Amino acid sequence: MDEEAAQVVKRIFNLCMEVRGSKQIAQVLKEEKILAPNAYRRKEGLNVPGMESADQYGWNPTVVANILERREYTGCTVNFKTYTNSIWDKKKRDNPEENWAIFEGTHPAIIEPEVWEKVQEIRRQRHRRTRTGKSSMFSGLIYCADCGAKMYYCTSNKYEKRQDHFVCSRYRDTAGSCTIHYIRAVVLEQMVWMHMEAVIAYVSRHEAYFRKQMEQRLPLQSQETIRMHRKKLAQDEKRIAELDRLFIRIYEDNVAGRVSDERFAMMSRNYEDEQEQLKAEVQTLQQEIEVQERQIQDLEQFIKRVRKYADLRELTPYALRELVKAIYIGAPDKSSGKRRQEIRIEYDLVGYIPLDKLMEQEKQETA
Repeated sequence: MDEEAAQVVKRIFNLCMEVRGSKQIAQVLKEEKILAPNAYRRKEGLNVPGMESADQYGWNPTVVANILERREYTGCTVNFKTYTNSIWDKKKRDNPEENWAIFEGTHPAIIEPEVWEKVQEIRRQRHRRTRTGKSSMFSGLIYCADCGAKMYYCTSNKYEKRQDHFVCSRYRDTAGSCTIHYIRAVVLEQMVWMHMEAVIAYVSRHEAYFRKQMEQRLPLQSQETIRMHRKKLAQDEKRIAELDRLFIRIYEDNVAGRVSDERFAMMSRNYEDEQEQLKAEVQTLQQEIEVQERQIQDLEQFIKRVRKYADLRELTPYALRELVKAIYIGAPDKSSGKRRQEIRIEYDLVGYIPLDKLMEQEKQETA
């Protein structure tokens, strides 16, 4: 591994996790005087086709985008990304992703697979840029709790940063489909960080209890149940193979005249019916086992991410993107004479975390 180049790749992925686009990342790299790929190759004494660029730090946004899309940085090899029609037509064409062959763990990873997946998710989102050029770490994560629409980040050079805010994209539209859902960016940051900080502290102190409670709240089954599913799956698969052998046997007996045609038809029909039922049961069991294993892995992966941020002292874009999947903003309530507003945070991999209920249950169980 080229450690110097690897650090640049990590820097690019970190900037994307901070919700910066390819152009912005290219500009940051230029400002930080990081050599562009061709200039770096020349510095290392490698042959580079074409003329040398006058700007050694001039990064092309397309190159940045290509780096962000390369799955190989996760330690895998990807084959068949392109294809040719024949030995006479050698023009390379892009192959659909479902036709790629991916081999995991073929070389040391620069980027964690989870980070790569998160970056692809960020790049698929459409981040609305303001005319001021300002951006928010929350862009693409904020939704209206009532209508489900995205909330736009609104800012202006005419007023202070504390007046930047998010508003429901369907408010004031032609159909008038939603009431105003408005929250200032600084208030949102305070509320989100307060909840995230509490979750991180709680999971860090009570990891085993948190795992136990989340397993009960998520549609998770016990390890014993999964073991029984696996046992039943093995039995069904064994019986399906046995039925194939039995069918061949009665077919041979029928040909040899040892089994009548009527008896053969009845037995083969029974075997086929049983086999169809078993195949349906096998498919259901496989799906249940896969879902359960994935949810268990997701819970463990979330806890692993939280451990990383045990000493976090302020909200960072990277931590936000790693831990949070979406934030839903409720309409303001002024019935008490004070403006109150509820937000709901959907955490990545585990969904909603009812922190108050978890703390209350823990107190009751330990009392």
